[in-house]
Amino acid sequence: MTAYSVLIPFVPRRPEQVLPYAALVQWTGARRLWQGQAMVLEPHQTFAHVAGAGFRVPVGLGVTLMPLRNPYEAALQARSLAMLTGQPVVAGYGPGGTSIQRSLLGAPYRSPLTAAREYLGVVRGLLAGDSEEEVAAAGGEYFSCHGRLAPYPAPPVELGLGVLRPGMARVAGEVADVAITWLASADYLAGQIMPALREGAAAAGRPVPRVTAMVPLALTRPEREPAEVALASNAAHLQAPHYQDMLRRSGIEARDEEPLARAKALVDGGAFLSDDLDGLTEKLAQYERAGVDEVVLNLTGVANLFGPQAAMAELKTLLSALGAS
Repeated sequence: MTAYSVLIPFVPRRPEQVLPYAALVQWTGARRLWQGQAMVLEPHQTFAHVAGAGFRVPVGLGVTLMPLRNPYEAALQARSLAMLTGQPVVAGYGPGGTSIQRSLLGAPYRSPLTAAREYLGVVRGLLAGDSEEEVAAAGGEYFSCHGRLAPYPAPPVELGLGVLRPGMARVAGEVADVAITWLASADYLAGQIMPALREGAAAAGRPVPRVTAMVPLALTRPEREPAEVALASNAAHLQAPHYQDMLRRSGIEARDEEPLARAKALVDGGAFLSDDLDGLTEKLAQYERAGVDEVVLNLTGVANLFGPQAAMAELKTLLSALGAS
């Protein structure tokens, strides 16, 4: 049965802004509290503050960008977060777009697939080390690390990989515990991503990773235009070439020069869900039928247009309707 989780629907400026969402996870049947990469408050530190405030809930990083940290630092931060929360952590990583790779590394990865495979391999090797002896945690074209984390008991850290297209899905099948998608319709997941995940897992002789889908959505209301909410949720993604390519593969042409037309294409193509409560419940059920293990409710558009209190009220309504209240 598909679990439902909560995405922090804004970029926090103060850590106390996150506490109501952590409380929502603690006091309902929501599985996990998620945050993507943020450039104001660093996500690991935000979640550490939440734990220190007394909300020790399972958390997910979906996803942090590989160019920002060495894989040793990534492993250390993820395990530290598991120790601070006392809960399992899903630590998701992704290479980011070529522009951020160029800005931070001087040049883009020649092969983002190889870079992701190596990065997760090093992080996994470090997290698996449980002896006093040095752990050789792999090496490759982009990432090499021969060392160990100081052994200490901690809740498990599961490794996630951001997946947009079948190539990265195959890599996730090889090396990740969780494939994390964003803006992927249920049809696209069922038709292209799930087969690639199974193919990668079979080639590596390992179980198929779980799938966590970040799903942007909003209830329809008289004062709302669905395309405007979709744009408020995904304006930056709609400008990124790798997202445009993913959407095109899923049958959604989101390259129109007019931003609102791009956003309408998301709504029409099922990448942004907009409907009444019964309609949203049925559309979310399509993700379960596609094989998704965890749906993360993303109310960013509602928060950006109508404020975080409106997003919180909508999350409560959705969780209740989905049986996760």
